[in-house]
Amino acid sequence: MKNKTIARALFSALILFTLASPFRAQAAETARPAIYDESADGQKQLTAALEQAKKDNKIILLQFGANWCGWCHKLHNLFDTDQAIHSKLQKNYVVVMVDVNKGHNSDFAAKYGADKHGLPCIVILDSSGKHLTTKDTGELEEGDHHSPDKVLAFLNQWSLKKS
Repeated sequence: MKNKTIARALFSALILFTLASPFRAQAAETARPAIYDESADGQKQLTAALEQAKKDNKIILLQFGANWCGWCHKLHNLFDTDQAIHSKLQKNYVVVMVDVNKGHNSDFAAKYGADKHGLPCIVILDSSGKHLTTKDTGELEEGDHHSPDKVLAFLNQWSLKKS
């Protein structure tokens, strides 16, 4: 009888654990801070960025992505935590985070070819809005992260092309 009671308790615990697992996974996914404004219009974001870029003599970096995208969060975190990258962005770029979740801003992404790449995708524009390049950030990856050296080399390459 004692063994049956223990077996039932273990079985009940297993069932509860199995049922709760999807909820824990969903909670972990939504625990990330939102880095993209899912209601923002990409073209309006660009209009504001162009004004700022002209005023500050900077170029524009559009980062297309979505809040559910783990690689988007990794790149955003690298932009914030790597001192050399952060300094380069502060000095030379106006960074715009463009949400493309569930087709949001799809026409805007297509305008720059960002829809043809995985997420995140980076687009560089000069201060007048001229499209300089679209970068598949998979090329900047190294194992399970973005290579700080590759990212910095990419930023250096395009910051020299300020208009």
